[in-house]
This record gives sequence, structure tokens and C-alpha cells, in this order.
Amino acid sequence: MKRILYILVALAFFACKDEKKTTTPEPIQEETTATTEEATSETEESAEKLPILTGIQSREAIATAPYDSWFGATYAVYSVDKETLDTVKPLTNDVKIKIFMGTWCEDSQREVPHFYKIADVLKLDEKNIELITVDEEKETPEHLEDGFNITNVPTFIFFKDGKEINRIVEFPVTSLEKDMLHILSGEAYKHSYAE
Repeated sequence: MKRILYILVALAFFACKDEKKTTTPEPIQEETTATTEEATSETEESAEKLPILTGIQSREAIATAPYDSWFGATYAVYSVDKETLDTVKPLTNDVKIKIFMGTWCEDSQREVPHFYKIADVLKLDEKNIELITVDEEKETPEHLEDGFNITNVPTFIFFKDGKEINRIVEFPVTSLEKDMLHILSGEAYKHSYAE
């Protein structure tokens, strides 16, 4: 049972990573195969229920049916760090944020609603946030990802004066609020996959 749990946790962790990296799974004992297959089948069935959005989207596109099944609940339970956001607020002037996410990706389904809750508390202007949804290859039909080196989703890219300041990739190093503070204040910051 523990082995199945470890496998499922590992699968969830690597679900939104760059698919070019491959690993060979360890053989699964015959008695656990049925359970693993059932879990995989359930996950695939869930993924098939929701269409994969690609291209430029509005917040409403992912906050309404059928995506509200994950957006609304995740948004509602997230408790923002208001103390940190008090310091972040004055740093958001003239900042634009480009978000690349996958509606199929569990990390995106968690972090993007959290980000929008932060944006609401900060009262960020929606016109300064561009939401781009990608397919499982991290691509869009319009090639909106070209030139942005999107390897993992979600990716939050922060711009000032038309230039990239920094980015949060897949998940924050500390928290979205604290990572935003580091980025917007000009402090040294390396996202989770920076070399």
C-alpha cells in the first residue's frame, strides 16, 4: 500500500514537468497492479471530462463551468499572507504578469487560483494580467509560448517596462506572496528550476 502511495505522489509531482525527461518505472508487484491501473483509469477519466483550453483566456474561462470544479474550491480555501502583501502592493505599479498554465495540470489548478486570490487582495488591474493556457506539450496553436522557454506549468512571468524581471515556475520556492516580494523588490531570486 505504501508503494502505491509513493508511486502516486511521484506521479503527481512530475505531472506538469517537461515531458522530455523520461524515467523507467520500477516493476510493480502483481497484487498492486490492479489498484494502480484503477487509479490511472480514474485519473484519465477525470482528465477526459474537462476539455483542454489553449490560447489567451480570461479569468472567467477558468473560473466557470466546467473548470470551476477546481478553481472555486481552491480559491476559496487559500489564506493569503496579508502582511507580505502589504509590502508587495506598492511594488506592483507598472508590473505586467503573463501566466502560462494547463487546465489539465494539477499544479496549475492549485497555483493559479491562489494567484488570483492574491491579485484580488492586491486589487491588481486585470488588464495587467495575461492568462495563456497550453496543451500537454506546453504549446498553443498560435505559438504564444514561443520565446518564453516554458518548460513547466504554471509559469508566472513578471514584466516591468516591457522586460522580464523574473518568474515563478511550477510552484513557489517559499510562497507565492514571498516569491512575488523577492521578485518585485529586486532581491536575488531563483525559481525552482533555475540553474
